[in-house]
Amino acid sequence: MITKQDIFDFLKNAGIKHNDKVTIHCSLRSIGKIENGADGLIDAFCEYLNDGLFIVPTHTWDKVWRESPYYDVRKTVPDIGTLAEVAAFREDGVRSLHPTHSVAVFGKGADEFIRGEEKCASPAPLGSCISRLYEENGKVLLIGVGHERNTYLHSVDERLSIPDRLNPDPFEITIVDWDGNTLKSPPFHTHFTAAADMCVSEYYPNYKEAFEYTGAVSYSKLGNALVYICDCRKMTDTCRIMWERTDHDLCVSAKPIPKKMYEDIHKNRFLC
Repeated sequence: MITKQDIFDFLKNAGIKHNDKVTIHCSLRSIGKIENGADGLIDAFCEYLNDGLFIVPTHTWDKVWRESPYYDVRKTVPDIGTLAEVAAFREDGVRSLHPTHSVAVFGKGADEFIRGEEKCASPAPLGSCISRLYEENGKVLLIGVGHERNTYLHSVDERLSIPDRLNPDPFEITIVDWDGNTLKSPPFHTHFTAAADMCVSEYYPNYKEAFEYTGAVSYSKLGNALVYICDCRKMTDTCRIMWERTDHDLCVSAKPIPKKMYEDIHKNRFLC
């Protein structure tokens, strides 16, 4: 049984500070039995991050799309598992109005952190909750999953203006806020990559060795789960350098990224 103290010890040993901004992607089953289940995990993270923010993705991209362009922050159930479903409707958190890539945020300043998400015209544009983890020196914890679930890397694509990442044919989404008011999104561009045979996120594991080499990602364990501890700024800057050097798309196939693209990037020395 994983207890609250076990989670505290894990976070401390992982180098997470009490004022960090941390988001997670998590397979609860991979961890093993947790005291009080998903709620117990959320409670422990919130208590530990008492001067920071705990950010849980509550994405709805499989329900909110061109043929069903409607998102109700009070009712639309997330697509991405039990933790998201529990976090989305807890009264101690606040869920954002991003229609496809909402997050539930817990902690001081949560209301301010999610402000303006209804104005997003793509999944992870500059200024969105996901993208702001760069400016805020945020961390991503991948618990029992790999970089194929690392939504933050979509924000890297948008920050670096990687071509062929967004559908050029937008549509408008109806958004219902916490008070039942109806809003309209700007013309919204979903993820779409013509050159790939599936979503590019399935090829984000191509970055794994580069992130390890530059110190952008380290590893730990929580219960039975392997955990990737990801530094958002270092991941972004590692990607920036590689994309400046490449002559082809790094994430449209399983083709490995040559080490020469990152072997002279020294740990802890990144572009800003």
